[in-house]
Amino acid sequence: MQLATNTFTHSLARKDKLIGLWITLCNNFVAEVTAPTGFDWVLIDMEHSPNDYFSVLGQLQVYAATTTTAIVRVEWNDAVAVKRLLDLGAPGLLFPMIQTVEEARQAVAATRYPPRGIRGVAGGSRATKFGRVQNYVSDIENETTVLLQLETRAAVEQADAISEVEGIHGIFFGPGDIAADIGKVGKPMDPEVWDLIKPAAKKLIAKGMPVGTLVLDPVFATQLLNEGFSFVACGTDSSLLARASDQLYAEVKGGLS
Repeated sequence: MQLATNTFTHSLARKDKLIGLWITLCNNFVAEVTAPTGFDWVLIDMEHSPNDYFSVLGQLQVYAATTTTAIVRVEWNDAVAVKRLLDLGAPGLLFPMIQTVEEARQAVAATRYPPRGIRGVAGGSRATKFGRVQNYVSDIENETTVLLQLETRAAVEQADAISEVEGIHGIFFGPGDIAADIGKVGKPMDPEVWDLIKPAAKKLIAKGMPVGTLVLDPVFATQLLNEGFSFVACGTDSSLLARASDQLYAEVKGGLS
């Protein structure tokens, strides 16, 4: 048995426009609701949701049966957590709060086997189809998507240098934390936030590095993709449910006589 191709990794390399959805509700049944939609990628969040390894596993199993690639945001740039998620078969990882070139190198190293990294070897994992994938060790680093999230002014100012680290497939700008860092907490769509992000993103795009983000405005998400962003999440499962619930209640309540 041979290692499957990660379509998301190769789509990023082609600079395709990839539409994503943030997944925070921690349940494989909920994942099944979104799976048939056809998103190019989803982000299963372990940093800001109650997800654990078992809930992530169930969601990975759901998306594995679709054309949607499930990327996991690990809680932190921690090699032990990375090892466990990769052994579970996560097709790719998003590393939060990368601040320096050295932290970027540590993130990549956690996804690589020695001598190119520090990932521990487990032959009978779900990722290897329990030992059946013959070329897993030799080829997995060519398929696993490695995304780094920049979330402060200092990190954005180092975006060019961070992007030079070998093994990175994309740079993700986190407008929520960037907003907080520059004194605009709770205002991720503030013009000052995007005045910081967009010039840095433009430089990365010009040098061929895919860039991405999360915004909850579908019009702005479309605009970013048309401006050269490669992977943009345009909503979260929880916000979709909240908005639909509010709208439904308001519609019925407003019609009462």
